[in-house]
Amino acid sequence: MSVNLKLSPTAKVIAEREAEHFLNDVNGVTAVVIATVDGFDIASAMRAGDAARIAAMASSISAISSVVSQEAGLGRNKSVTIDTESGFAMVYSVHREDAELVINVIADGSAILGQVAYRIAQFARMLAEA
Repeated sequence: MSVNLKLSPTAKVIAEREAEHFLNDVNGVTAVVIATVDGFDIASAMRAGDAARIAAMASSISAISSVVSQEAGLGRNKSVTIDTESGFAMVYSVHREDAELVINVIADGSAILGQVAYRIAQFARMLAEA
């Protein structure tokens, strides 16, 4: 499900374009979903899965991350990585004036965590400045 929000058209175009590049450029990545903190997907590129479900999951993870970082006095949340037997999910917060967004990347066991972390941080900076 896509939602209309007050996100700049430039940011939405960048989100769509970079999600596709991320999926195609980084080995092992199976899904890239950009969502609002409310859990609505605004852009995605996927080899399999349901963008709406991933967006909802990323929203919940981001909310938990935000509470933990505040309670621990660590400042604003940036990212959470969930490591599994066959891959990982990384959720990265994007703080913008017009919309708070979340980038969620799902990767299989062939992906390199550091490469995904570097690329998702670049993507987040790009979206924050768009």
